[in-house]
Amino acid sequence: MLVAFVPRGSSLERIVVTEGGSVPEGAIWLDLLSPTHEEDRAVEAATGVLVPTREEMAEIEPTSRLYIENGIRYMTATLICAAETDAPATTAVTFILGGGRLVTVRYEDPRPFPITANKLTRYCGAGAEGSNVLIELLDAIIDRTADVLERMGAEIDLVSLRIFERGGKDRQSYQEILKALGKTGDLNSKVRESMVSINRLVLFLANDAEGLKLQKDQRSLVKGMARDVSSLADHATFLANKITFLLDAILGVVNLEQSNVIKIFSVVAVVLLPPTMVASVYGMNFRHMPELEWTFGYPLALVLMLASAILPYAFFKWKKWL
Repeated sequence: MLVAFVPRGSSLERIVVTEGGSVPEGAIWLDLLSPTHEEDRAVEAATGVLVPTREEMAEIEPTSRLYIENGIRYMTATLICAAETDAPATTAVTFILGGGRLVTVRYEDPRPFPITANKLTRYCGAGAEGSNVLIELLDAIIDRTADVLERMGAEIDLVSLRIFERGGKDRQSYQEILKALGKTGDLNSKVRESMVSINRLVLFLANDAEGLKLQKDQRSLVKGMARDVSSLADHATFLANKITFLLDAILGVVNLEQSNVIKIFSVVAVVLLPPTMVASVYGMNFRHMPELEWTFGYPLALVLMLASAILPYAFFKWKKWL
């Protein structure tokens, strides 16, 4: 799908370009979502840029993601998407900036894009160019990432409460905690991957501010975004360390529970061993065993077995082993 955004007074008009249609004149943002070959060719013909393929966007080396060609800036970043679902993912998005126009190429729909589109269709300053749209998009992406990190922090706090305050009551509870930590850790790793690529992109913009002829306020915004990205990256690292700590903690709790179970079996075995020995002695059926002919022989054997069970248990309690 190809969507063009054309300035109309103090806002941008959103125009969906149909298959085989022409790109509107004066569009400052062309958004390609899962584009077809024909849509790629239409954008290339209208703007003079080369739209990268999905395979080219997936390359991870910085020289293939951030470069200048014929005065046009090509910037590819990894963004987080579907963060609220059980299957969060990352997707590569390419930003092409040149001639006062921005072209975005993507194959997923991260939330910052519809948020920015809705914002710009309501209000966009006069004389806006592609660089303004790019800064708005990056700002929305950073805000969105911050929201994801805040939600992860709240979920981690809940897991910490379950481990240290309430405690797991059964095996299923431990499994749920481990599963929650695993999901949060996976999401956090994807966020950190995204933050690394966004940080490179923002630094690329900051270093090329002169070439892009960014205004003073735009340069300040880019520098501010660089600081925000660095701060969020540090926070993501903190959350990763906390997840590792909680994972070690819950595994330690599981080990303690297993040790307690094994201790109970060991105590039961030790307590029952002397009565078993007494019962074995009186089960030998020797001919010359005085108690066999004695009236109180059977009660005596029962008392001996009971006493031999109570004495080890009392000794363990006295030594505070139980």
